[in-house]
Amino acid sequence: MLELHCHTTYSDGTLTPTELVAAAASSGVRALAVTDHDTMSGWDEAFAAASLHGIEIVPGLELSTVHNGRSLHILGFYPDANKLRVPLNDRLEGRFRRSQEMVEKLAALGYAIELPATSPGMAPGRPHIASALVKAGHAKSSREAFDRWLRDDGPAYVHYEKFSIAQGIDLLKSCGAVPVWAHPYLFRGGAVEEVLKELVNAGLMGVEVYHPSHSSSQIQKLKDWCLEYGLLVTGGSDYHGPDPERNERKGVESTQLNMLHLPLELLEPIKVAAASLK
Repeated sequence: MLELHCHTTYSDGTLTPTELVAAAASSGVRALAVTDHDTMSGWDEAFAAASLHGIEIVPGLELSTVHNGRSLHILGFYPDANKLRVPLNDRLEGRFRRSQEMVEKLAALGYAIELPATSPGMAPGRPHIASALVKAGHAKSSREAFDRWLRDDGPAYVHYEKFSIAQGIDLLKSCGAVPVWAHPYLFRGGAVEEVLKELVNAGLMGVEVYHPSHSSSQIQKLKDWCLEYGLLVTGGSDYHGPDPERNERKGVESTQLNMLHLPLELLEPIKVAAASLK
């Protein structure tokens, strides 16, 4: 079985790459994509762990872009790490600046916290700030922290630094990565059909059709559009580790590894597409 969207402690997941690989293998996953936000730092550990579990690692990441003033995420599969490393360092620095701005906003509102320390190559984000609010006693749960301060357009929210969908897609393709729109129906900046056309015009190569937040009718629409535009079909659980509160906050009842039971056959076209970009 195939999992093409998972996170580790190098972004906002709760499992280390080693723990994620072991959990995926025990769940029947045979090919696993490590797609942390704006970083490739978990790859080496994942590859090392994979050799112990007989599992294939699909190197990837989830790139943050901004479209119509809203966050839009693009998965990139099989990038050339050497080409992508410097641009990603710039994106990581932007994430640190964004997190610091949110911390400053919270302090101005009377809710002082310390930005949690992160390992080199790790991308801090709102979940880390939410945890800090809980630790400081300002919130009883991460969900409360999001609802009160960190939700999109909340009083402490800070938008990502401007990085357009065209820039994101160009960056990924220039580094040999296959760009795929992540969880389209979670996007809040426009109608999916219209945004998809813009992404296709910008060079998009695939769509994450299968995602826990997508209904059966939405999945069918996305499959039809993929057929119409000649796009790759991918999917994944968007697994962040054992954290029911986080899943509830994102509007997903629960996410489990291999919950979508995706066939390995979906991976080969992605490999072919990646080879065409080299």
